[in-house]
Amino acid sequence: MLAKKKGESFMKKKISKIPKFKSLKEEAEFWDNHEFTEFEGELEDVRVVFDLKKPKEETLILRLQKGVKERLEKIAASKGLNVSTLARTWLIEKLQLSG
Repeated sequence: MLAKKKGESFMKKKISKIPKFKSLKEEAEFWDNHEFTEFEGELEDVRVVFDLKKPKEETLILRLQKGVKERLEKIAASKGLNVSTLARTWLIEKLQLSG
């Protein structure tokens, strides 16, 4: 964006309201407390590709109490996911957090 001042032209640099993060944990805490809509003017479109046809390499069978399974199904449905996807996602997240 060009701005003129006393016959001169110079580039106006937009200052981001999104801070630079020192870690993923710091970034996660920031986004836990902010809505991305607060920064719409700063966001850019990205392309995300999921390889849905890639087969899973291993299978794990879990036995759950009926109530646990029902809660899992209810949460999965509210997120528009199937139960296996939600459970797998949660397991991966927990493993990443535990190092």
